Amino acid sequence: MMMWKTLGEEGEREAAPHGIIGTSPLLTSVMEQIGVVAPTDSTVLIQGETGTGKELIAQAVHDLSSRRHAPFIKLNCAAIPAGLIESELFGHERGAFTGALAQRIGRFEMANGGTLFLDEIGDLALDLQVKLLRVIQEQEFERLGSMRSIRVSVRLVAATHHDLLQMVENKEFRADLYYRLGVFPVSLPPLRDRVGDIPALTRHFVAKYAERMNKVVEDIPPETMAAMVAYNWPGNIRQLQNFVEHGVIVSRGRIFEPPLDQLRFQKESLPANGKTSEASKTLEAATRDHVLQALEETKWVVGGRHGAAARLGIARTTLIAKMRRLGIELAQEQAHDKSAGRQQAVGAIA
Repeated sequence: MMMWKTLGEEGEREAAPHGIIGTSPLLTSVMEQIGVVAPTDSTVLIQGETGTGKELIAQAVHDLSSRRHAPFIKLNCAAIPAGLIESELFGHERGAFTGALAQRIGRFEMANGGTLFLDEIGDLALDLQVKLLRVIQEQEFERLGSMRSIRVSVRLVAATHHDLLQMVENKEFRADLYYRLGVFPVSLPPLRDRVGDIPALTRHFVAKYAERMNKVVEDIPPETMAAMVAYNWPGNIRQLQNFVEHGVIVSRGRIFEPPLDQLRFQKESLPANGKTSEASKTLEAATRDHVLQALEETKWVVGGRHGAAARLGIARTTLIAKMRRLGIELAQEQAHDKSAGRQQAVGAIA
């Protein structure tokens, strides 16, 4: 059963190129940068906090390039023991070291003609940074235990959550490699800076895990969505995804019921303009703002496939009840705006 239409607007899933969901200005800016650099063969350095989706951006760079039909090879530099990462990158010949019982092809060779994504490049040891720089510049290397140079054509995309420039100043990262990697830097915003994308991400993950678990989860209460929007998400999209998966598991019936008590609402000091941030609002106020935003975006049309109820993932009658409880009265709002859309909404409720 396809439940996406009840969780968001029709076509929202198709409108998420490369699996990247969101329409916030910061994310839109990132995608515009990717569209500019992808057709080139230039090295791309993706920087951002853990869980912000760096691998998805790297995949998008590959998919939009002329190398898209060639391999996209990944290696997490932080996940491989220091003694083995050179072999992972460049490969080795049989007998090159103790335990090398057969020839091994490295990631650079595997990525020949395509793209190599080196995640957590900031964790690469200094001695390997020298060898990596040579491969980037000369496009050739030797397997461990071999004197024969192998030439490749590889487009490199690197990513890190570290401040590489600070690491350069601390002599923890080579300056020449940093400048070679930083030909085209891309900074990914944390989820707390793109809160407008949280509803779409939530609907996407609810639909994904409900389908995977063969469950029918169609309604996301406004209070639940408002609580999720108000939370700071220090673990970014990865934390949100895991939270939604947990929520789908424990949800009974058609309503998404995640364990909201796991979220710790973080109070923030008032900014210079004196306005409260989204995270410092009460849950009821955040819920009201979320419902109002949905109504504004749909021109105050409550029902129908493109109405506010569908956008919020709840039934039309449920939304009307929520609006009354939150003190949102369409008749009162109509007095401030005589637009045709709002008049249609009043007629729909009547």
